[in-house]
Amino acid sequence: MTEEQFRPRGFNFLPPVVKNLLIINGLFFLGTITFDSVYHIELADYLGLHFFQSPLFKPWQYITYLFMHGSMEHIFFNMLALWMFGYVLENHWGGKKFLFYYLICGVGAALIQTTVVFISVNYYKSMLAPDQIQEVYEQGLSVLSQGKNFIGPAGGLNAELNSVTVGASGAVFGILLAFGMLFPNQLVYIYFLIPLKAKWFVIFYGALELIFGVTNTQSNVAHFAHLGGMLFGFILIQYWKKNNTHHNYYN
Repeated sequence: MTEEQFRPRGFNFLPPVVKNLLIINGLFFLGTITFDSVYHIELADYLGLHFFQSPLFKPWQYITYLFMHGSMEHIFFNMLALWMFGYVLENHWGGKKFLFYYLICGVGAALIQTTVVFISVNYYKSMLAPDQIQEVYEQGLSVLSQGKNFIGPAGGLNAELNSVTVGASGAVFGILLAFGMLFPNQLVYIYFLIPLKAKWFVIFYGALELIFGVTNTQSNVAHFAHLGGMLFGFILIQYWKKNNTHHNYYN
């Protein structure tokens, strides 16, 4: 991909899919605040991604979790990255292909996150007696709702079993990967100051997420979900490249 191709015909700084994703995420965030403050309802209980063995799990959460965010900082940086890199990809691919890619990366991130939680749940189960496991399944959600938790492995099991994942980060990391693969030599400015080629930017962030995930750094962040978004994005781009489907999705 040459630098001359960075701005394809029909270039738009706010193409329709990116624009609508920004609007939808904003509406979900405002809805979360409103329901919590006015109706005392946690929308994340219904729309955030829960582990499939949790009593709060619903199948639609594999999509809806993408539009839920936990804080102003969380949504701001996700939406900033969505716009900064997403508008280039949508202009390059077209709206249909970009949206398909975005959702596949988001769902892929959720599947990887579910797999990681599954492994962790079974690890904690291996250290507990059957009656302790049953107690966690029956009472764990109620205990957490009181701001408490079990001690030892039972507490770890309860935290994993009833964890909730929210945010578009998995899909956004997929977008970062695509940008780095399609425009590897395009300069990206870290913190708006430090120039770095897109390919090194993606490799740096991918390696950082892997290190954080393995070492359990920032344990409240779903690092493996971010990597999952990148993994599914890579697989999809390679599939398109192999089957030469790029031209089928232009608007």
